[in-house]
Amino acid sequence: MPLIVVTTSPRVAPGLLSHQAWQALRSGPVLTASGAHSQLPYLTEAGVPVEVVEPDPAALAARAATETVVWLASASEGEDADFLRAVGHAAMALDEPPVIEVLPGSYDLPGARVLDLVATMDRLRVECPWDRKQTHETLVPYLLEEAYEVLETIEEGDYPALREELGDLLLQVVFHARVADDFDMDDVAAGIVEKLVRRHPHVFGLVRAESADEVSDNWEAIKAAERASKGRESVLEGVPMGQPALSLAAQLMRRAERAGAPESLSAAIGQGVARELFDLVRRAAEAGLDAEAELRAATRTYRDRVRAWETS
Repeated sequence: MPLIVVTTSPRVAPGLLSHQAWQALRSGPVLTASGAHSQLPYLTEAGVPVEVVEPDPAALAARAATETVVWLASASEGEDADFLRAVGHAAMALDEPPVIEVLPGSYDLPGARVLDLVATMDRLRVECPWDRKQTHETLVPYLLEEAYEVLETIEEGDYPALREELGDLLLQVVFHARVADDFDMDDVAAGIVEKLVRRHPHVFGLVRAESADEVSDNWEAIKAAERASKGRESVLEGVPMGQPALSLAAQLMRRAERAGAPESLSAAIGQGVARELFDLVRRAAEAGLDAEAELRAATRTYRDRVRAWETS
């Protein structure tokens, strides 16, 4: 006889189980060790009785040797792991061990673990004194620091570390969404999904785009229409002035050029070093280079040379 272990995801609404899971739950007595299992009200509503028992590996294995038994595993990940391992050992000690089958009753969709992060942040915001006192303003240094750490792992080619750094950056997004009074993480996600769909008509609509350049042109045209609909008059609106100066200059130039601004506007900007730097940014753009990235690459080379000199 089989022992069917039905597992469920805590990130899927209770009651939403696969057809195979529902069949299994109706195939024999259903046991669980959790009297507060989130699935219990839905099983009761469906007419599936569930017996809450003390977790006894030997008793469960022996019972499954004589009849089909369904074990409703805890919805908390890993909570039943030691118990089920003990059941397996107890079953192998029997003369006629039961077949043990693990049946996932619900599966996580891609991105489901973000729900765990939202739930964790909700708890931290309530129970942790430090997290509770933070504001958008106090979190700014951490947002910048985490963004630069992501940049550093990419520049260094340290892709194994990239996952962790992206997680730290994602935390900042979720933290700000939790701090906000007039929106939450769902609003943040909904807003970016709507924007991506709107700006990718070649994917979600009937517009054709055969190259990356066409996609970029469509993107800029849609952004221009959005600015006009919101009453924004300048193509420079939305450019973050707090970014590093080289990347700021490059972004302002790109925006102005796309709007048809004459090249003469960038002539004779400032004096001395300021003018030379601005000219270098323009020259880099004309060569298809990112001035900020180029300078960062040069500084990394200089850093490596200094370290080599220190150890020589």
